[in-house]
Amino acid sequence: MNKSFSIILLLVLFNSLSLTIAKSSVFFNVLDYGALGKGLETETTSIQKAIDACAATGGGQVYFPAGTYITGTLYLKDNVYIYLSPGAIILGSTDIADYPANYPEIEFYSRERLHFALIYAENCTNTGIEGHGTIDGRGAAFTDKSPLHPEHYRARPYLLWFISCKNVRIQHVKLRNAGYWMQHYLACEDILIDGISVYNHCNKNNDMLDIDGCRNVRITNVTGDSDDDGITLKSTHHRPVENVVISNCIISTHCNAIKTGTESNGGFRNISISNCIIKPSESKDSVIYGVRGGITGITLGLVDGGTLEGITIDNIRMEGVYVPIFMRLGNRGRAYKEGQGVITTGTFRDVHIRNIQASGANMLGCLLSGLPDHPIENVHLSDISLGFSGGAPPEATYAIVANNPDMYPDASRFRLTNAYGFHVRHAKNVSFTNINLQFDQEDARPAVVLEDVKDARIVNLSAMLSSKASSLLLIRNGKSIGLHYNRAKITGLRHAGVMVQIEGLNNENIVLSGNEAQIFNGLFNSEANGVVHEVSNFK
Repeated sequence: MNKSFSIILLLVLFNSLSLTIAKSSVFFNVLDYGALGKGLETETTSIQKAIDACAATGGGQVYFPAGTYITGTLYLKDNVYIYLSPGAIILGSTDIADYPANYPEIEFYSRERLHFALIYAENCTNTGIEGHGTIDGRGAAFTDKSPLHPEHYRARPYLLWFISCKNVRIQHVKLRNAGYWMQHYLACEDILIDGISVYNHCNKNNDMLDIDGCRNVRITNVTGDSDDDGITLKSTHHRPVENVVISNCIISTHCNAIKTGTESNGGFRNISISNCIIKPSESKDSVIYGVRGGITGITLGLVDGGTLEGITIDNIRMEGVYVPIFMRLGNRGRAYKEGQGVITTGTFRDVHIRNIQASGANMLGCLLSGLPDHPIENVHLSDISLGFSGGAPPEATYAIVANNPDMYPDASRFRLTNAYGFHVRHAKNVSFTNINLQFDQEDARPAVVLEDVKDARIVNLSAMLSSKASSLLLIRNGKSIGLHYNRAKITGLRHAGVMVQIEGLNNENIVLSGNEAQIFNGLFNSEANGVVHEVSNFK
């Protein structure tokens, strides 16, 4: 190649790159468009002028210098990013008249009830919010117009509402006090939420972060504290939530820290959650929903049809939540639009959970439940250590835990399970490997109950056990169950019962090997003769 031509080509490429960098770093200072930043008056019009001017020139950053800016709804545009400098505070107006009603194109559940947002973007590409400032919705100012659920949604604005957008970036900002959910991403693609701080304890439905029917989502380095649910994946319309990574987050909530399935029409696929801390809320305010320590650490729910599959959860540390792990396939079957027809029971499969530590859980126990004829499938848990408060009496082992297929997927509504550790029912191909379970107060339930379960393995379970409990493991109507190298730590000197209690008329092919049963009066109950196959257990 000619040397002169090479130099010209490099200059052209350099100039092109320089123009691209310059374009993306163009600043539109809101003070230049009439905003004062004194916190004395509503400045919606001036701020919107800066956003519109930025969009008209091809995009850039709408810059907020240090100061306090009161505003109603702001509408983001293509290629426009809000940038909040340190010390910049956006305060939401406390007058609902400053929030025009929005009617998104996409049909979704509650479309006729949800209309308001402080920052709104629909059908935008390359947009978001960056910087180290604060957005405070002052949500306590908004009260319900109706005592009826869900009519009271009408009165309160989201802080952030992104609908059918692509390439959304929310980084480093502090988000505070929404009137409703803090942030709702609906039917969006390619989302990055990185390094933000959230505090949401001022009104009903104060979720931290809701991903709704979105794909290609990264949520990382988030620190959040909310009254209602923390990081929530849902599908209130036909699109699934898919290709989601949640990592390196610190989450506190009075409800459910990480959750799928409050609505599930489109389902959930390919979700990876890792390296997170779940700890009690630091809020000194009263609890609006839930409980002070939080209801669940991880909830995987599917109640409105759809498919949940390909979920991987790894390296989570929990403290104080009532129920560390809750899985629920239900059949509420709620449609997201009129005329949708019958919603059939969904499919729940392919879940891997490992490296979980939880302390301070209460006595409810972990429920992993499908429905009769609709089992949860291919669920595998390993390297898990859970500590419960304990305290349940022996009769709790036989209490009815209703299926309630149309019940909201909330662990606290199912009350005590039959096991202090894991109660698994209506399930197929389930495994527990390297599990440690313990309690603070003596609990007279088994550590694990398998009910209507086919193709299950429990390997290397080490669990505390009350001398009053019927058994370490209880199987009701189980088929092809393998119990290997399991052991108990008895609260008394010896257990009067058996290690494995087998009940029901539909048990078959239960294999026990390598289990340490020396402290029990027997390995299994006599009624199970002919069902159990023993191989080298320690008696």
